Amino acid sequence: MSAVPEEEDLPPYEGITLDDIVLVKTEAEAAQALAALSNADVVGFDTESKPTFTRGEESTGPHLVQLATESKAYLFQVGAKPQPAHVDVLRAVLESPAILKVGFGLGDDLRRLRAKLGIETQNVVDLSTTLRRRGERNTLGAKTAVARFFGQRLAKSKRITTTNWALPRLSEQQIRYAADDAHVALKIYRHWRANPPA
Repeated sequence: MSAVPEEEDLPPYEGITLDDIVLVKTEAEAAQALAALSNADVVGFDTESKPTFTRGEESTGPHLVQLATESKAYLFQVGAKPQPAHVDVLRAVLESPAILKVGFGLGDDLRRLRAKLGIETQNVVDLSTTLRRRGERNTLGAKTAVARFFGQRLAKSKRITTTNWALPRLSEQQIRYAADDAHVALKIYRHWRANPPA
């Protein structure tokens, strides 16, 4: 495959629409999310944590867990007192050996989920290392993968990345950013499986 063009020359990656993002709040929404996610063979997966700025400060994350199917992204806020219904859905999906979870740079996510919620995630593919080309040393991020596989530019604003993910009310930008992180991982995985490298 040829080298990736300069990022600013690429058309923007559109991403998932706000209408297809569910910020799960009620038990009914949690049940609907579980039904949809349980029917998927593969889901996109990511978490967000409030950043730490002081040396030695321990993260209390994750504060948001994102799971995506082909058509929807489900966002679960897991603050200081996560709703039991949310944790039940996350445990059922993430611990299921039948559902493949795909995402980028998942090492910290898995550790934090285990420490905070006692969830032992199974059947995971970290695309950061799986999609690395032979001879490449660095792990691959979602932004580079979107440029390489789709020829598009994934917006990754440092301003949004480092926002407070522990807030009870997330902004529209946070919601879209978080949903895209999980959804794009699934899209990249599907594309990679359908177009195996030579």
